[in-house]
Amino acid sequence: MTNVLEYLEQTLISMPNPNKTAFADENETLSFADISATARSIGSFLHARDIHRSPVAVFMEKSPAMVGAFLGKAYGGNYYVPLDAEMPAFRIKLILETLNPPLLICDSATASLAAEWELPYPVVNFSEAKSHPINESALADIRRRAIDTDPLYVVFTSGSTGIPKGVVACHRSVIDYIDNLSNVLDVTEHTVFGNQSPLYLDACLKEIYPTLKFGATTYLIPRGLFMFPVKLIEYINERGINTICWVASALGLVAGLGALAKNTPHSLQTVAFGSEVFPIKHFRRWREALPNAKFIHLYGPTEATGMSTYYVADRPFTEDETIPIGQPFPNTEIVLLDEGGKAVELGGIGEICIRGTGLSLGYFGDPSRTQASFIQNPLSPFPDTIYKTGDLGRYENGDLYFISRKDHQIKHMGHRIELAEIEWLAARYDDIEMVCAVFDDIPSHIVLYYLAREGTEKKQVMAYLKANLPRYMMPHAIFELKELPLTPGGKVDRVGLLAKYRDERMAKRR
Repeated sequence: MTNVLEYLEQTLISMPNPNKTAFADENETLSFADISATARSIGSFLHARDIHRSPVAVFMEKSPAMVGAFLGKAYGGNYYVPLDAEMPAFRIKLILETLNPPLLICDSATASLAAEWELPYPVVNFSEAKSHPINESALADIRRRAIDTDPLYVVFTSGSTGIPKGVVACHRSVIDYIDNLSNVLDVTEHTVFGNQSPLYLDACLKEIYPTLKFGATTYLIPRGLFMFPVKLIEYINERGINTICWVASALGLVAGLGALAKNTPHSLQTVAFGSEVFPIKHFRRWREALPNAKFIHLYGPTEATGMSTYYVADRPFTEDETIPIGQPFPNTEIVLLDEGGKAVELGGIGEICIRGTGLSLGYFGDPSRTQASFIQNPLSPFPDTIYKTGDLGRYENGDLYFISRKDHQIKHMGHRIELAEIEWLAARYDDIEMVCAVFDDIPSHIVLYYLAREGTEKKQVMAYLKANLPRYMMPHAIFELKELPLTPGGKVDRVGLLAKYRDERMAKRR
């Protein structure tokens, strides 16, 4: 297989009912036949406009139709760049300036906003593109000239400089990832996914492409339901969702707010989680609620096309443990390097570096940043690229453990401190449900934000921290919140919390 579109094409040939639901939300249901017709029409539309091997931006609300637009770019021999109405307009414009795409495809909800920007290229409505007659000979010719290292998409992530980074993935890296992930998740035609992530992040690959490969079904869960965990569980059960791949924060919200004690998502058979550390007490609540479900810890950066390692969490964990990130997928290797670029000794902590066909092609239009992160493997005498993740890890008893982000390691009162260690200890307090530690380097303040059960007193939390943390690791201030802010992808918004602390501190000084 050399092109992800073969997933859809082979499924349509083998499945008994091409009208089976492929993707659905509250407003729209698209079958495999619908998705195929939509994608082939859009590919033909792009060919008619002589748009080939270009980044085509898709600016739409999250919907099944957006998936059809993605595949349409691939049929046209292009690569898609997903944008979403929930993204800040300033960020979207920065991305479009970087891309300078030949056109922008919108839906009825986003077209008016795009029109206000006076873009120097056409803004096309999705309904127009999907209505174009299918040109079978043109699509066949495009496919004959395609190879597996052609770009498939560009996903923009946050950059440390404030300028978004566009990660470019190719068909080969996605195919290897999806084939390996599907084996770990045990995906079949009976799998029913419950998608949590936005479609402009690479996290949605876990549902989109296995659905096409196996003829499964994906429900795009409304984002608002994650604020109402009991209703979220009802949604899961009503639709027979049996597989979820969520960020740990989303699972933590359900467990932390007591929803599992009120209702059980009894249809779930596979629960995959990642992107953040999953507190053991939340994991145990999920495992107690679903004793027969398979729990899988996934780890990997966008730059390596999704996830790179997995661990089947099939045993109980004590409160003082962390869940390993396990073993690399086939055709992937994890290399741990010290600051000098040498392999760390067994049991030592080093930067997690990834090699293999899962690596993306680098950053769009940014060769210097690409060269800084995708480097020559210092352990190899021949050309061999590895990606430096910026994460610290360690092997223990044959399994890889995530330690922390390198940029979450701080210097405070003459000591090197892992913010993750403070979070881990705080999360062990019975009445704390979610926690996030940030560091303001100007006054050298460690700040802890937490979400607690009703009736928990701040002085009790402070007493617990003082009794269990050395003085140099004690937070300068702790704040209880009604809810921790989340990024669109569902992770705790650390940048937003640090900005909140700085703003409040400056306001007090005025």
